[in-house]
Amino acid sequence: MTTRPALARSIGVGDAVVIGLGSMIGAGVFAAFGPAARVAGSALLLGLLVAGVIAYCNAVSSARLAALYPESGGTYIYGQRRLGPFWGYLAGWAFVVAKTASCAAMALTFGTYVDSHHARLLAVIAVATLTAVNYIGIQKSAWLTRLIVAVTLAVLLFVVLACTVGGHLSTHHLSPFPGSGVRDVLQSAGLVFFAFAGYARIATLGEEVRDPARTIPRAITTALGITFVVYAAVALTLLLSVGAGEVAASSSPLRAAVLAGRWHALAPAVQVGAAVAALGSLLALILGVSRTTFAMSRDGHLPRRLAAVHPRYNVPHHAELAVGAIVTVLVLTTDLRHAIGFSSFGVLVYYAIANASAATLTTAENRPPRWLPVLGLLGCVTVAVSLPAASILVGAAVLAAGVLLWCGRRMLTR
Repeated sequence: MTTRPALARSIGVGDAVVIGLGSMIGAGVFAAFGPAARVAGSALLLGLLVAGVIAYCNAVSSARLAALYPESGGTYIYGQRRLGPFWGYLAGWAFVVAKTASCAAMALTFGTYVDSHHARLLAVIAVATLTAVNYIGIQKSAWLTRLIVAVTLAVLLFVVLACTVGGHLSTHHLSPFPGSGVRDVLQSAGLVFFAFAGYARIATLGEEVRDPARTIPRAITTALGITFVVYAAVALTLLLSVGAGEVAASSSPLRAAVLAGRWHALAPAVQVGAAVAALGSLLALILGVSRTTFAMSRDGHLPRRLAAVHPRYNVPHHAELAVGAIVTVLVLTTDLRHAIGFSSFGVLVYYAIANASAATLTTAENRPPRWLPVLGLLGCVTVAVSLPAASILVGAAVLAAGVLLWCGRRMLTR
């Protein structure tokens, strides 16, 4: 008989919260507000609120399911257990493909902020370094993530202070408000949701969390609450400082807001913070994608060699090396800096399946209020179909490719 590969439980509440924050308070806050403002103007505040509500529903559903099924894989596992093998596979496929693209996008974001002339080389170095950090153990990853989160929060606090104390805030910059239709608000919510989606990382690490029934729900809700407060403060500060037009026009709206005030000489600090935040997002993304890859490989949906666990470091080292290699190829061959919409589409599908899974929970299984997963499911679907047409088409094509692979594997098995 062969032993089913398993990972060691070494993550407590604090480290789980930090990993969630590292996933959410990362490059998304530096990258998502610009596209959202181009779509909805000042109404991006409403889009942020919509994204926050959907994220809360998703977080509660994911937390209840993760406490019940504390295994690596997140919604890939929940969909299998609650809805059937196909839905679990579809969730895992959507997550792995979308987040692998996000890994490459974050690596390129880091390289661009550090030195745009050597962005790809720097991105490859970042991927190799963070893959090595993940390889030598989850505790090393949590320690580095804690440092990155601290630097990112300090930079965001500096941006808020620079705009409020050293800037020129005015409510006139919000006019016209809302100034956008419902579809524009929903589309901005989908783009902002890209920055919220990191709490899935806590659930995908369920097999490595101590006391998961207590740790995972607390970590997910805490990380999401902190993130929403930070994002709301930054978004409102940007709009009051330079207005939606400047936020939409700038490739680095936080830096532009600081440059507009009296503390403009310190604007390079924002550039450093964005690079550090991109590293934090990349670290957490590689961590999450490798765990879902590990879970799918363990069940035979991907090559089983990727389910190997390192005897010393207790990590899925083959999966981590494979993810690192694929991301490196994408970094060298493709420009994915504008992949926010595609990534959001895949993640919204992933969470739609999570909410559908949570809706099947019983009272004895500590189900959430009935309305919550239903609202989360409807919100995910509505926002997904409100994204730009290109994002929807590419996302649908990727999902269709996954379905064809599933059908082909079933036929070969039979």
